Amino acid sequence: MAKNWIPLRQVEGTASRQAHVRLPEGTYEREISKEGFFGPSAQFHHKHKPTDWIEFDGAIRPRAFDLNKLVAGKGNPWASQPVLNNGSIQVRIWKLDQAMGELARNSDGDQLLFIHEGEGALFCDYGHLDYRDGDYIMIPRGTMWRLAPTRATTSLMIEATNDHFTLPEKGLVGRHAIFDPAMLDTPRIDDAFKAQQDERSWKVSVKRRGQLSTVTFPFNPLDAIGWHGDLSVVRINWRDLRPLMSHRAHLPPSAHTTFVAGRFVVCTFVPRPFESDPEALRLPFFHNNDDFEEIIFYHKGSFFSRDNIHPGMMTVHPSGFTHGPHPKAFNAATKAPASGGRTETDEVAVMIDTRDAIDIAAMPAGVEFEGYVKSWRPPEVKQAAE
Repeated sequence: MAKNWIPLRQVEGTASRQAHVRLPEGTYEREISKEGFFGPSAQFHHKHKPTDWIEFDGAIRPRAFDLNKLVAGKGNPWASQPVLNNGSIQVRIWKLDQAMGELARNSDGDQLLFIHEGEGALFCDYGHLDYRDGDYIMIPRGTMWRLAPTRATTSLMIEATNDHFTLPEKGLVGRHAIFDPAMLDTPRIDDAFKAQQDERSWKVSVKRRGQLSTVTFPFNPLDAIGWHGDLSVVRINWRDLRPLMSHRAHLPPSAHTTFVAGRFVVCTFVPRPFESDPEALRLPFFHNNDDFEEIIFYHKGSFFSRDNIHPGMMTVHPSGFTHGPHPKAFNAATKAPASGGRTETDEVAVMIDTRDAIDIAAMPAGVEFEGYVKSWRPPEVKQAAE
């Protein structure tokens, strides 16, 4: 059933008429919205930053993890390190330094690999496809596949459990927005694919309902000589994304949506110019995260809205947590370019917004950055604590 929101447009007290521009002097904007950033919303103007807490305890405490410190599995992707999950999604980190000796097949849902590091070849039912760092590889449910790295590979694995990935609706900006579908690469039945077809024994590790079954063939089952249809493994690299931008208004994260599943979305933050209009915000606005859990994996560059974060880390902002840029990042982003401020971002990050609460897997000691929640403390509070 389609949602019918209560129709309302109200202004109370001292407020700007338009969201994210012309903020009343000396105020900080905070947004509450429904359906992520797609539904009705309200923008509040506060005298203090909404994140200037001095203590923060409880289940909705924001968390950060350095996934570089995980061994993260070897060989079979199902032996990779679990990171988080709920009934609709499973996220793992996987490291592979040699060719897989068997095939994998996910019968629980579509698999999305984001290649954080490395390069090599993917062999699957559809053929052969090379990969490199920054690639998304979407593998449809039921596909047999394996990776053969030429350089040690670290992948963020995102499973759409009992679901599939689609592209977002592009609306007014048209189907070529963010990336032209012509940029989606598919595997080829080429010489490299034919060369790997052999008559020796091959095993296929099939995951279904979290349990593994093994099917053994006396030949390589990746032996197709051709195929046709409108279902395939596809690849797109973040370097091919052309982000939606406005020099006069800061766009919400939803403008950077790359893939959509039934209960979560995957967004990609790529380098872009800052807003140049002096009346517009130049950084993420403070907002409540009430309908979605927000997970960000940091791939490359310097993350302008976060402090003490480096590539390979992941942050988790649970539903109900009001958040925004850290103090140091806020000051840097609001500094005018003429006085030494930055003119563009250079970050690359993968954001996953899940409609349902997530469970975080047990992590070895030292993986979690315990001081993350304190990074929003006002400078004077930090100095007093030190």
